[in-house]
Amino acid sequence: MSKYLLAYHGGGMPSSPEEQQRVLGAWEAWFGRLGAAVADPGNPCGAARTIAADGSISDGRPSVSGYSVIEATSLDEAVRLAKDCPVLQSGASIEVLETVPAM
Repeated sequence: MSKYLLAYHGGGMPSSPEEQQRVLGAWEAWFGRLGAAVADPGNPCGAARTIAADGSISDGRPSVSGYSVIEATSLDEAVRLAKDCPVLQSGASIEVLETVPAM
């Protein structure tokens, strides 16, 4: 099994407590369906800074709005699992990246 980073781009936060509960329920249900494939449920991303090769630092909007890490037997399976992610309901997209063990 390989690990895959699901990098979420865009989307939005729920606007009311009721909507927040509905969205949290959708996430819990999705994670429940994935079961042991969830390696790290992840979190939303907040403030961001970028460090350039020359060491300069700039503030900016994050390009990633959140992430999760799942385990799957192939990139195709990881994509199949990600297609039901609730973040897509808020207009976000998901970039599915295979992680490569280096250490």
